[in-house]
Amino acid sequence: MTECGKILIIIGLLLAILGCIFLFGNKIPFIGKLPGDIAVEKKNFSFYFPVTTCIINSIVLSLILWIFSKK
Repeated sequence: MTECGKILIIIGLLLAILGCIFLFGNKIPFIGKLPGDIAVEKKNFSFYFPVTTCIINSIVLSLILWIFSKK
């Protein structure tokens, strides 16, 4: 039963961190505007795909999950 409680606490902390990122993410100037991100703007069309940002997010999340799996 204590293991379930620990998992719920960790999930709650991760959700709180994710919520803070959503609230304050637009105030961090370099997030989403890294070199390698694809942005195409035409007269009636705009397309944005954050390739580099996705790769960095994947690496960070993989490291965090790897650290938690070791405990």
